[in-house]
Amino acid sequence: MSEETGTVRLHRVLKAPVERVYKAFTDKKGLEYWLPPYGFTGTIHEMDVRLGGGYRMSFTNFGTGDSHSFTVNFVELVPNERILHTDRFDDANLPGEMQVTIDFKPVSCGTELWIVQEGIPSVIPIEACYLGWQESLAQLAKLVEPNISD
Repeated sequence: MSEETGTVRLHRVLKAPVERVYKAFTDKKGLEYWLPPYGFTGTIHEMDVRLGGGYRMSFTNFGTGDSHSFTVNFVELVPNERILHTDRFDDANLPGEMQVTIDFKPVSCGTELWIVQEGIPSVIPIEACYLGWQESLAQLAKLVEPNISD
């Protein structure tokens, strides 16, 4: 990665089985719920969960209605263990390709999760990426941690 890109590294332990956490990263409705940061809604326009597949998603600012979209391509999919994908913003002002690696590990109280996002365009402050991910991961916990029986 060049000097003009940034990297964020996140680590969480979620009180949920690894299968449920992995599903949240590969399920259309799940991603639309938890991935957009606070104040945004998410729409997945198309999705193909397989090696070489991916999805295209928009985040829309609930207050202003403005949106931005990005395309994800799956490079590695190891169920309940690892997802590696590349992301490209559809906006030409946000050039380059990011790489996101998500590792899942079952632990005694649930799932240990590591996320590394590399190649973040230099116009995006790294601290803003951390803030967005923190909000998204809080929403992820609210999705996967409840153990609700039918």
